[in-house]
Amino acid sequence: MAAPTIRKQKRRMHPVDEVLPIGKLATYGLQHVVAFYAGAVLVPIIIAGAIDLPQADLVKLITADLFTCGIASIIQAVGFRKIGVRLPLLQGVTFAGVSPIIAIGLAHGGGGASLLYVYGAVIVAGVFTFLIAPIFIRLLRFFPPVVTGTLITIIGLCLVPVGAHDAVTNPHTGEIDAGNVRWFLYALGTIAIIVAMQRLFRGFLATIAVLLGLVIGCVVAYLLGDMDFDKVAEASTFGFTQPFLFGMPKFDFVACLTMIIVLMITAVESTGSTIATGEIVGKRVKPSDIGNVLRADGLATVIGGVFNSFPYTAFSENVGLVRLTGVKSRWVVAAAGTIMILLGFLPKVAAVVSSIPNPVLGGAALTLFATVAVVGIQTLGKVDFTDHRNLIIVTTSFALALWVTSYPDVAKAMPSGIDLLFGSGISIGAVAAILLNVVFFHTGSRGPRVAGGGSITLDEVNAMTRERFTEVFGHVVQGVPWAVERAFAQRPYADTAALREAFQDAVLTGSPEQHVELLQAFPDLGAEDENGHVLAVDHVALSNLSDDDHDDVVELATAYRDHFGFPLVICARETERFDRVLKNGWSRMDNSPAAEKAFALIEIAKIANYRFSDLVADANPVAAARFGKFNELTGPR
Repeated sequence: MAAPTIRKQKRRMHPVDEVLPIGKLATYGLQHVVAFYAGAVLVPIIIAGAIDLPQADLVKLITADLFTCGIASIIQAVGFRKIGVRLPLLQGVTFAGVSPIIAIGLAHGGGGASLLYVYGAVIVAGVFTFLIAPIFIRLLRFFPPVVTGTLITIIGLCLVPVGAHDAVTNPHTGEIDAGNVRWFLYALGTIAIIVAMQRLFRGFLATIAVLLGLVIGCVVAYLLGDMDFDKVAEASTFGFTQPFLFGMPKFDFVACLTMIIVLMITAVESTGSTIATGEIVGKRVKPSDIGNVLRADGLATVIGGVFNSFPYTAFSENVGLVRLTGVKSRWVVAAAGTIMILLGFLPKVAAVVSSIPNPVLGGAALTLFATVAVVGIQTLGKVDFTDHRNLIIVTTSFALALWVTSYPDVAKAMPSGIDLLFGSGISIGAVAAILLNVVFFHTGSRGPRVAGGGSITLDEVNAMTRERFTEVFGHVVQGVPWAVERAFAQRPYADTAALREAFQDAVLTGSPEQHVELLQAFPDLGAEDENGHVLAVDHVALSNLSDDDHDDVVELATAYRDHFGFPLVICARETERFDRVLKNGWSRMDNSPAAEKAFALIEIAKIANYRFSDLVADANPVAAARFGKFNELTGPR
């Protein structure tokens, strides 16, 4: 009998790697470009206006921006060797660099000549990002939410005056004309259109609200005689912005340092965008992937400096578009990159964009920049401000940033070299936030700070008595003695990951009798103390219940205990709504006692893990809420 043959099974292609038909690639790619376009071209327009760049040079900046955006997107989506993450991440110029770039340009006299120092700093920062990519994950502890939230908020707030300046600028003369209600109405009308689009529409139309606001605002301005296309007629139909258009780059130390800080901020954002995209498309993001992302960002930024553009990062609007459309193929982003490269060869398109009246542009910019600030505020919402150190970091950084933004002449009082640092609110705010975080959370006694709001180091944990260890960490396992003892016995801990694993192992490796003791230590859902406070609360889904909802919880908990003999334990943090907690609990009534005990232990392990994260989040930013997924990336292998 012939030996059976084993047919090799063809490996299933992940949706990210699927190459769609040409028609779909073009259509979906164009959709990405439309959603991205307004945000992409605003950066060169705002920078050119702030440093008094001539209209002809602005057209070239826009074409250069589109060309390099396309190259950057293809590098990130397609990838080669260890460069590019091979996910549907569309790349664009980061808004984080706008204010520092303007400050660098103005510090060197403005105009095209000042851009030589800008491009020098961009190239240096790109090279730095490329080289630091392999070790960047280890630096994340210096960028906890208190730092990133502060920096993102400062970026938004410091950019708002730039939009406000355009909103009151006469589009015919380029001069400030704040008393003219006509310009006020243009800006306000553009904002109203954007708001109306967001209110009335959902899906794709909502994602291009800014673009539609600009288009409608321009149509109105044209009909009223406040927009002309003279420059469009003068522009070439086809053209290419050559490398080093303004001359060979020049290098200023403070300018380079400022841009490196900007790239470190965008590196944190790129990491978050990559993880979010990985979750959307269902592909695990590994530490090596983060390195590949940052290498691509660094290389794209260097190319940007050479081709007269600026620093690059993933555009969050397009990350949302991937979720919205469900199209996961990275080749769609590559197609979008190809379209942008083609647009980079069309100066007439860039000339149309450069003709947008200042007040219309200002209205859109005000909305976009305020949105950036809100993102930062959302991040700061995850910070524990009962810890005075976090409060000092945020308030001091805000104060310095807004001081310099309100009175830019402060820089004139500084020594040469340092003056550029104080020439931008973002620069001084970033330096202050990073340094204060280091001073408060990373200096002093040896070892990483892992508990007590950042006041207890890992070395101190390893030296704790059993009683002190129970006092600090007992809550993680509901104060059950044998579970605390098991975790305590695993000292010394090499790092916070080992400390976390000690509690996870303690919960899951007890004897059957110990597991019952652990289960019985948890209160019934709905149980209250003598002051009427709910005991079983680890999430807002079970707090502040109405009387009817509380009665429903008590009914469920009573039925569960009568059926299984131990309290119902649910990790409510993974359930956003109260009704889902009830549905989860009632569905578990159908389990066998043995299966339900195992299920309940898993829920306890989840609760312990969240409690541990709460305890160490202030001191270990890798475990903080914004970077919850980073535990996978930074943990031991």
